[in-house]
Amino acid sequence: MNLKKVLWATAILGLVICGFIAYNIYDALFGANTSFNNEQAIVFIPTNATMIEVRRQMEPLLKNISKFEAVAQRKGYSNNIKPGRYAIKKGMNNNEIINTLRSQNLPVKVSFNNQETLGSLAGRVSSQIEADSIALAAVLHDVDFIQSSGLNNDNALSMYLPNTYEFFWNTSAEQFRSRMKKEYERFWNSERKEKAEKISLTPTQVMSLAAIVQKETVKVDERPRVAGVYLNRLRRGMLLQADPTVIYAVKKETGNFDTIIKRVLYKDLTLDSPYNTYKYAGLPPGPITMPDISSIDAVLNAETHDYLYFVADVSNFGYHKFAKNLAQHNRNKVQYVEWLNAQKIKR
Repeated sequence: MNLKKVLWATAILGLVICGFIAYNIYDALFGANTSFNNEQAIVFIPTNATMIEVRRQMEPLLKNISKFEAVAQRKGYSNNIKPGRYAIKKGMNNNEIINTLRSQNLPVKVSFNNQETLGSLAGRVSSQIEADSIALAAVLHDVDFIQSSGLNNDNALSMYLPNTYEFFWNTSAEQFRSRMKKEYERFWNSERKEKAEKISLTPTQVMSLAAIVQKETVKVDERPRVAGVYLNRLRRGMLLQADPTVIYAVKKETGNFDTIIKRVLYKDLTLDSPYNTYKYAGLPPGPITMPDISSIDAVLNAETHDYLYFVADVSNFGYHKFAKNLAQHNRNKVQYVEWLNAQKIKR
């Protein structure tokens, strides 16, 4: 009788222990383990991360980090960590979290525009993907890559078209550069190349002119007309005399591209720089900024007219007054200079 009781007690105890173990395993796998109040939390797992780094990222978000680590070990995640950007949703269990971290890398939207140098582009992009600005700057300035792409140090910025692109957060500097080259080649399709040929410009020359157009007017609807002015001047062998190129030359001379220059001075026009289109004929060696697609297409679809000059229209800010001859232009210019002086804009 006593033996039966012992056996029954042992069996019951065994069942209790097994049940306890089973419950803990079930709870570790399928019990909710998030501790944050928002609907989701975003986690960034770096390239070559170890479980120590994963723990550091996850611990503030979880009720029980030890159970998470146990499940990660059991499911083989600890030895196969995937870098990327992941969304951990409120109420997830450890099984769901691990499945998310190894298979649901979320893309990010990468945007850039109006950068004037490859260095500033590197800084802008590095704030949006894992690759840092040093790594990005190194690959963007790589001479072998630039030359193999049919570009040079002066026009290398041409390859990077301002837009919003989808990348994985853990994109490397090389992967970013490779993607941008493909986007550039896709953009310059046969139709755009034919349009460039019709205006006697190469794609890189179009980019250089588009950059000037971009700086001259923020009004997209006016850009084809401004482009037409510069094409007219190029065809006649006139100096472009584009103020934005002089401003760029001054910045390049000083090495300070953060300088804000609102007014070009007569002394600036004498600066000996290939970017000074008051001194050197033709287009500058490369783009003075990163032209957006509207500016590029404005050059390729420039308005046909007889205008050779333009100046800011102080009665309609953002737009310009256009002239077919110098006398008319000088009359328009007087109003603009008077406005500058009234506003006490000296630089």
